[in-house]
Amino acid sequence: MAVETDAHALADLVNFAGEGLPLHVWTGLAQDGEDPWAVGRARQAKKVREGQVVVIDFGNGAVAGLTGYGIGSEPEEIGDDFPALFRTLQELENKALDSWYVNVLACYPENRGQGLGSKLLDVADEIARDAGYSKMSVIVADENVGARRLYERKGYSELDKAPCVKDGWETETENWVLLVKSLS
Repeated sequence: MAVETDAHALADLVNFAGEGLPLHVWTGLAQDGEDPWAVGRARQAKKVREGQVVVIDFGNGAVAGLTGYGIGSEPEEIGDDFPALFRTLQELENKALDSWYVNVLACYPENRGQGLGSKLLDVADEIARDAGYSKMSVIVADENVGARRLYERKGYSELDKAPCVKDGWETETENWVLLVKSLS
Protein backbone atom coordinates (compact mmCIF):
# COMPACT_ATOMS: atom_id res chain seq x y z
CA MET A 1 0.00 0.00 0.00
CA ALA A 2 1.03 3.58 -0.56
CA VAL A 3 2.17 5.98 2.17
CA GLU A 4 1.58 9.73 2.34
CA THR A 5 5.14 10.51 1.23
CA ASP A 6 4.18 8.90 -2.12
CA ALA A 7 1.76 11.79 -2.79
CA HIS A 8 4.28 13.74 -4.89
CA ALA A 9 4.95 10.80 -7.22
CA LEU A 10 1.27 9.87 -7.24
CA ALA A 11 0.28 13.33 -8.47
CA ASP A 12 2.71 12.86 -11.38
CA LEU A 13 1.42 9.36 -12.08
CA VAL A 14 -2.23 10.41 -11.91
CA ASN A 15 -1.54 13.25 -14.34
CA PHE A 16 0.29 10.84 -16.72
CA ALA A 17 -2.63 8.43 -16.63
CA GLY A 18 -5.16 11.21 -17.06
CA GLU A 19 -3.23 12.74 -19.96
CA GLY A 20 -3.25 16.18 -18.33
CA LEU A 21 -6.89 16.17 -17.21
CA PRO A 22 -5.98 16.00 -13.49
CA LEU A 23 -3.73 19.07 -13.75
CA HIS A 24 -6.53 20.87 -15.61
CA VAL A 25 -8.90 20.05 -12.73
CA TRP A 26 -6.37 20.93 -10.01
CA THR A 27 -5.77 24.28 -11.71
CA GLY A 28 -9.49 24.99 -11.44
CA LEU A 29 -9.51 23.95 -7.76
CA ALA A 30 -6.44 25.98 -6.77
CA GLN A 31 -7.14 29.03 -4.61
CA ASP A 32 -5.52 32.41 -5.30
CA GLY A 33 -1.83 31.83 -5.90
CA GLU A 34 -1.96 28.16 -4.87
CA ASP A 35 0.14 25.72 -6.88
CA PRO A 36 -2.17 23.30 -8.75
CA TRP A 37 0.38 20.53 -8.13
CA ALA A 38 0.01 21.13 -4.37
CA VAL A 39 -3.74 20.59 -4.81
CA GLY A 40 -3.02 17.34 -6.65
CA ARG A 41 -0.55 16.11 -4.02
CA ALA A 42 -3.04 16.88 -1.24
CA ARG A 43 -5.77 14.97 -3.06
CA GLN A 44 -3.47 11.98 -3.54
CA ALA A 45 -2.39 12.06 0.12
CA LYS A 46 -6.07 11.92 1.10
CA LYS A 47 -6.61 8.86 -1.12
CA VAL A 48 -3.57 7.22 0.46
CA ARG A 49 -5.02 7.86 3.96
CA GLU A 50 -8.30 6.29 2.78
CA GLY A 51 -6.42 3.16 1.63
CA GLN A 52 -7.31 3.56 -2.05
CA VAL A 53 -3.79 3.45 -3.52
CA VAL A 54 -1.24 0.70 -4.19
CA VAL A 55 2.26 1.54 -5.46
CA ILE A 56 5.33 -0.25 -6.70
CA ASP A 57 8.46 1.12 -5.07
CA PHE A 58 11.96 -0.25 -5.66
CA GLY A 59 13.34 1.70 -2.69
CA ASN A 60 13.52 5.22 -4.10
CA GLY A 61 9.82 6.13 -4.16
CA ALA A 62 6.79 5.08 -6.14
CA VAL A 63 7.41 4.25 -9.81
CA ALA A 64 3.91 2.93 -10.58
CA GLY A 65 0.54 3.25 -8.91
CA LEU A 66 -3.01 1.93 -8.87
CA THR A 67 -6.07 3.69 -7.53
CA GLY A 68 -9.53 2.18 -7.60
CA TYR A 69 -12.82 1.69 -5.83
CA GLY A 70 -15.96 -0.36 -5.87
CA ILE A 71 -18.95 0.81 -7.88
CA GLY A 72 -22.21 -0.02 -6.15
CA SER A 73 -25.42 -1.49 -7.50
CA GLU A 74 -27.17 1.86 -8.02
CA PRO A 75 -26.13 4.43 -10.63
CA GLU A 76 -24.81 7.78 -9.42
CA GLU A 77 -27.25 10.59 -10.03
CA ILE A 78 -26.15 13.03 -12.71
CA GLY A 79 -27.88 16.33 -12.01
CA ASP A 80 -27.94 19.47 -14.12
CA ASP A 81 -25.06 20.88 -12.07
CA PHE A 82 -22.79 17.88 -12.74
CA PRO A 83 -19.60 19.16 -14.43
CA ALA A 84 -19.76 18.68 -18.22
CA LEU A 85 -16.16 17.45 -18.28
CA PHE A 86 -17.10 14.45 -16.11
CA ARG A 87 -20.70 13.79 -17.21
CA THR A 88 -19.81 11.28 -19.94
CA LEU A 89 -17.35 9.52 -17.64
CA GLN A 90 -20.02 9.13 -14.96
CA GLU A 91 -22.54 7.91 -17.54
CA LEU A 92 -20.09 5.19 -18.57
CA GLU A 93 -19.26 4.35 -14.96
CA ASN A 94 -23.01 3.95 -14.33
CA LYS A 95 -22.97 1.14 -16.93
CA ALA A 96 -20.41 -0.79 -14.86
CA LEU A 97 -22.50 -1.31 -11.72
CA ASP A 98 -21.30 -3.86 -9.16
CA SER A 99 -17.71 -3.74 -10.40
CA TRP A 100 -14.34 -2.74 -9.00
CA TYR A 101 -13.25 0.29 -10.98
CA VAL A 102 -9.61 0.90 -11.93
CA ASN A 103 -9.55 4.68 -11.60
CA VAL A 104 -5.82 5.20 -12.20
CA LEU A 105 -3.13 2.85 -13.42
CA ALA A 106 0.13 4.60 -14.24
CA CYS A 107 3.86 4.11 -14.44
CA TYR A 108 6.69 6.57 -14.98
CA PRO A 109 7.75 6.41 -18.65
CA GLU A 110 11.25 5.15 -17.79
CA ASN A 111 9.71 2.18 -15.94
CA ARG A 112 7.32 1.09 -18.69
CA GLY A 113 7.72 -2.26 -20.39
CA GLN A 114 8.65 -4.06 -17.15
CA GLY A 115 5.25 -5.63 -16.51
CA LEU A 116 4.41 -3.28 -13.62
CA GLY A 117 0.96 -2.40 -15.00
CA SER A 118 0.14 -6.07 -15.37
CA LYS A 119 1.28 -6.75 -11.79
CA LEU A 120 -0.87 -3.89 -10.47
CA LEU A 121 -3.88 -5.19 -12.40
CA ASP A 122 -3.36 -8.59 -10.75
CA VAL A 123 -3.40 -6.79 -7.38
CA ALA A 124 -6.60 -4.98 -8.43
CA ASP A 125 -8.21 -8.34 -9.21
CA GLU A 126 -7.27 -9.60 -5.73
CA ILE A 127 -8.63 -6.47 -4.06
CA ALA A 128 -11.88 -6.80 -6.02
CA ARG A 129 -12.33 -10.49 -5.20
CA ASP A 130 -11.59 -9.84 -1.52
CA ALA A 131 -14.25 -7.11 -1.55
CA GLY A 132 -16.79 -9.46 -3.13
CA TYR A 133 -16.82 -8.12 -6.70
CA SER A 134 -17.10 -10.47 -9.66
CA LYS A 135 -16.17 -8.00 -12.37
CA MET A 136 -13.70 -5.23 -13.10
CA SER A 137 -14.10 -1.99 -15.06
CA VAL A 138 -11.96 0.84 -16.42
CA ILE A 139 -12.43 3.80 -18.75
CA VAL A 140 -9.65 4.65 -21.21
CA ALA A 141 -9.14 7.34 -23.83
CA ASP A 142 -9.66 5.98 -27.33
CA GLU A 143 -6.22 7.11 -28.51
CA ASN A 144 -4.41 5.44 -25.58
CA VAL A 145 -3.63 2.32 -27.59
CA GLY A 146 -0.98 1.02 -25.19
CA ALA A 147 -3.28 1.10 -22.18
CA ARG A 148 -6.09 -0.51 -24.11
CA ARG A 149 -3.77 -3.31 -25.30
CA LEU A 150 -2.70 -3.96 -21.69
CA TYR A 151 -6.30 -4.17 -20.45
CA GLU A 152 -7.34 -6.42 -23.33
CA ARG A 153 -4.39 -8.76 -22.61
CA LYS A 154 -5.67 -8.93 -19.03
CA GLY A 155 -9.16 -9.99 -20.19
CA TYR A 156 -11.01 -6.67 -20.51
CA SER A 157 -13.29 -6.01 -23.49
CA GLU A 158 -15.21 -3.00 -24.71
CA LEU A 159 -18.70 -2.58 -23.28
CA ASP A 160 -19.47 0.94 -24.49
CA LYS A 161 -17.95 4.24 -25.56
CA ALA A 162 -19.01 7.87 -25.46
CA PRO A 163 -17.69 11.19 -26.76
CA CYS A 164 -15.18 13.13 -24.69
CA VAL A 165 -16.51 16.53 -23.62
CA LYS A 166 -13.41 18.71 -23.46
CA ASP A 167 -14.83 21.78 -21.69
CA GLY A 168 -11.57 23.75 -21.94
CA TRP A 169 -9.26 20.73 -21.58
CA GLU A 170 -6.80 20.48 -24.48
CA THR A 171 -6.67 16.85 -25.56
CA GLU A 172 -6.68 14.63 -28.62
CA THR A 173 -9.17 12.30 -26.94
CA GLU A 174 -12.33 11.97 -29.01
CA ASN A 175 -14.04 9.16 -27.11
CA TRP A 176 -13.94 7.47 -23.72
CA VAL A 177 -14.08 3.66 -23.85
CA LEU A 178 -15.56 1.54 -21.04
CA LEU A 179 -13.81 -1.81 -20.69
CA VAL A 180 -14.99 -4.60 -18.38
CA LYS A 181 -13.96 -8.11 -17.46
CA SER A 182 -15.36 -10.94 -15.41
CA LEU A 183 -13.37 -12.28 -12.48
CA SER A 184 -14.94 -15.73 -12.64
